Amino acid sequence: MGMISTINRSTLIIAGGSNIYRKNPPAPPPRNVSVSLPLTALKRGQIYSLSKTRKPLYIISSLEPFDSDLPILKKQDDLKKSSSLITCHVYTPSRPFDDDQPPRISETAQKIKIGIYFAIWWSLNVVFNIYNKKVLNVYPYPWLTSTLSLATGSIIMLIAWITKIADAPNIDMDFWKSLFPVAVAHTIGHVAATVSMSKVAVSFTHIIKSSEPAFSVLVSRLILGDRFPVAVYLSLIPIIGGCGLAALTEMNFNLTGFMGAMISNLAFVFRNIFSKKGMKGKSISGMNYYACLCMLSLVILTPFAFAVEGLQMWIAGWRLASFEIGPQFVWWVVAQSVFYHLYNQVSYMSLDEISPLTFSVGNTMKRISVIVSSIIIFQTPVRPVNALGAAIAILGTFLYSQAKQ
Repeated sequence: MGMISTINRSTLIIAGGSNIYRKNPPAPPPRNVSVSLPLTALKRGQIYSLSKTRKPLYIISSLEPFDSDLPILKKQDDLKKSSSLITCHVYTPSRPFDDDQPPRISETAQKIKIGIYFAIWWSLNVVFNIYNKKVLNVYPYPWLTSTLSLATGSIIMLIAWITKIADAPNIDMDFWKSLFPVAVAHTIGHVAATVSMSKVAVSFTHIIKSSEPAFSVLVSRLILGDRFPVAVYLSLIPIIGGCGLAALTEMNFNLTGFMGAMISNLAFVFRNIFSKKGMKGKSISGMNYYACLCMLSLVILTPFAFAVEGLQMWIAGWRLASFEIGPQFVWWVVAQSVFYHLYNQVSYMSLDEISPLTFSVGNTMKRISVIVSSIIIFQTPVRPVNALGAAIAILGTFLYSQAKQ
């Protein structure tokens, strides 16, 4: 579709040379149209927009008559001999695709897709936490169960790559070097959370883990020197206060379980920091990124698991658990390991589709679903004041995610 329009200074940047750019153009463009711009209107370094519409207009093609290695004034003189107009291809984001371009997912379809991601993510996380707690109640070896979770995920992804179900990532040694500190932090956070759940109720572990935003702000401020709006600091008050109230009123409080959840929070904060720094400029999907993270964490964790618990303890504990529970115990272990990988896999895949803010809100709602479901399934006794502390902490986490927007 073609159109002729006058132009005003507003949104389009004439960057000089032969190309016209707009800062941070959305991709992919919904529709191409042609606009003929008067040659006399084009001046180096000026900003332009269509005068008859308020919608942003993005120029995506070069000025064909120009050569990038010639001065712009000389190009204008040569062009005047044949035409006084320069034709550029532009698009507006509200128009549909041309037939030769892939269609953009509608806003409604995108919301449905995100909703499905969240529903699967939360459901898998709830199932993992239930089976994880069942295993740890009769087989209290968190280092081994953590190792089995990572090993299962690694095997699943290797099979997916070999069978071409998923495309294997194209990575090099620099990628693994950048991923190493992320994997160390991920390993510590994973084991610490599992140790916590082996000592206290699932609901209590997740209440304490809802204080992770407070660790994120403190670490970023004290170590990285980042500054945040006042609203972010204010949101930490209900987070810290709610977690403190829940901890003080927990009926089955255990110091090891409490410290495990706190260490997990700190480790995951550093995991996020290392991930942001190390992954800049590297292109890899969320699914493959987590797969590589899982494999490297397995390599790091395995020798420590043997050193802390050991093969003899695992064998003796396995015999006892199998005697008490029966063959069903094997299913519990398998389910715990598989669902751990699946829920993490879906969470990293969702990061490819949603903004960090939406992900943060979704993570808050995930904790609510885990806390409520675990209390119901395991019939965890909860005092009213303990529930109030949990509600305050989760509310603070939600306010934090909004304040960071």
